[in-house]
Amino acid sequence: MRVPSTVLGLAALTAALVACGSDDPASSSGGSSSSGGSSGTPTNPAAGPQAGNPDGKCEVPAEAKLEDTSKPDHVVGTGTKESCTGEAFVDAVAQGGVITFACGPDPVTITVPRTAKVFNDKGPKIVIDGGGKVTLSGGGQRRILYQNTCDEAQKYTTSHCQDQDHPQLTIQNLTFVDGNAKGETKEGGGGGAIFVRGGRVKILSSRFFGNVCDDNGPDVGGGAVRVLSQSENKPVYVVNSTFGGDGALGNVCSNGAGLSSIGVSYTVINSLMVGNRAIGSGANPAKNGKPGGGSGGAIYNDGNTFTLTLCGDKLTGNTANEGGGAIFFVSNDRSGSLVIQDSVLKGNPSTGFETQGFPGIFVLAKGPPQVTNSTLEK
Repeated sequence: MRVPSTVLGLAALTAALVACGSDDPASSSGGSSSSGGSSGTPTNPAAGPQAGNPDGKCEVPAEAKLEDTSKPDHVVGTGTKESCTGEAFVDAVAQGGVITFACGPDPVTITVPRTAKVFNDKGPKIVIDGGGKVTLSGGGQRRILYQNTCDEAQKYTTSHCQDQDHPQLTIQNLTFVDGNAKGETKEGGGGGAIFVRGGRVKILSSRFFGNVCDDNGPDVGGGAVRVLSQSENKPVYVVNSTFGGDGALGNVCSNGAGLSSIGVSYTVINSLMVGNRAIGSGANPAKNGKPGGGSGGAIYNDGNTFTLTLCGDKLTGNTANEGGGAIFFVSNDRSGSLVIQDSVLKGNPSTGFETQGFPGIFVLAKGPPQVTNSTLEK
């Protein structure tokens, strides 16, 4: 069905949630238990869909377009597949600047021996461009990429690490597979492929398959990507990118198997999200003796004032054991906004609960979702 931008009342539900301080309906049933994580079999990126929603036609803002990499500061590899090692990539990220790859004419998968970490005094722009041929793998053992302006080990560069305009990280033309953030505890964990706190980050023309974070926990999220504390509350742009696919290609986490954040805005443009799974149980706060989680199969957003904007996107086959098979969006002070334009959300079941009239979505915001020219179907 087509969902207009009219208000579909949830006053009684909202009042009940405010009274009990919960992010989910007190009357919701517990989600079914399911396991997740790396199977030990390497994910085949060639089996996955290409980057982006082929039907997405939304305009991309200038600041969200691909960065120029014609004059790289660092090149991983010397022209052969064998020269493109995980060590070379990790070292290049530590040096910062514009990073490209020279791995020969064929696609290549580079497994990182340890998480590649951005140093905050490099840049201020850091661009990693795989040219559409490079896959970065965590080998099912580790997170792939990490940026944190509030991590002293990565160097403090200002007195206000939670709100600084650098580093400005751009990920473009890359595929991330088999990242694993299970057991990570810094900043609450999450971010199986990419974890970012502070500065800015944008993700362009990239793909994420088979990445995982912890199976349970009320707030942990981001099987693929977890972002916190963006400068001046500016949005994270995700453009022409793909999260998941059929079978094992889907990303998996307790919550927000594709994208996850607390208090951070996302603008997702012309992107595809398929088969991502939020497998936690007990929602947030955890109830009935359960460990918590299970919301936002594709996207999990929590916090106060922030916005999630979808334009030209397709979300299908994502699932949540609790709320929001496609999207879980909770603005605790009801100041945030969910905007859906020119998009298709179809077949994203929520085992526990969702907002009446908006299949696959659970939302508490300053108003109902602003939906235009979009299709929402069970």
